Amino acid sequence: MPQQRVPRPRRYLTCPPRYFDVRYAINPWMREDAEVDTDLARSQWETLIRVYRDHGHQVETIEPVAGLPDMVFAANSALVLEGRVFGSRFHAPQRRPEQLAYETWFKAAGFDVHPPESVCEGEGDLVPAGRFILAGTGFRTTRTAHQEVQEFFGVPTISLLLVDPYFYHLDTALFTLDDENIAYYPEAFSPGSREVLERLYPDALLATREDAMAFGLNSVSDGRHVFVAPQATGLIDRLTERGYVPVPVDLSELHKAGGGIKCCTQEIR
Repeated sequence: MPQQRVPRPRRYLTCPPRYFDVRYAINPWMREDAEVDTDLARSQWETLIRVYRDHGHQVETIEPVAGLPDMVFAANSALVLEGRVFGSRFHAPQRRPEQLAYETWFKAAGFDVHPPESVCEGEGDLVPAGRFILAGTGFRTTRTAHQEVQEFFGVPTISLLLVDPYFYHLDTALFTLDDENIAYYPEAFSPGSREVLERLYPDALLATREDAMAFGLNSVSDGRHVFVAPQATGLIDRLTERGYVPVPVDLSELHKAGGGIKCCTQEIR
């Protein structure tokens, strides 16, 4: 029988997609001429928030800022761990104004915010995984930022090299199932990084390229429930076999900007 999984209540920060659009192209998913259904994007996002709350999670929202269409992707704003906030420094100039908006929210909520010296895109490339922080590099966040993160949190930080432009952030290629295990798409990583993951997580759930391209790995797990793109059908089957409970939530309109469930979800730990 599959192992019985236990959920843990979470606290999430999110941003409504009031100004969501695709106005520029800073990743392979974005097309400047893309037609965006803003009503559908809002409806899909609202469904995600409702589903989180239905599963016992606390959801807070930041006020979106006009002219910042990617602000909906709250995960990129910071890494919050043990009540400490390591902020962001975006690679793309179009997103840099988001830094101040999120920093202002965190400070108003009573947090101190440490601004990184190097390019660092928050939980997009920084994934707390039990005893470690898994840290992506290759397209956005720099290795120097990984060193800053380790010094700031005092948590062993494992650098992983991403090699496929479609998986430009770590959270598009990997997510934590719980404090002990992860799911990931091996071919998104360099050979050495794949070997590191194999050593650290010999029982990891491995995803196919098809499921990864469907944003299946841009998922959020509470330890039992996995909020996942419904298009990632193979991954959903494997999660079920492992004793997790997939909760499909369709954010297909936000996929046009290269984002999914996890991108919209900043966890406040």
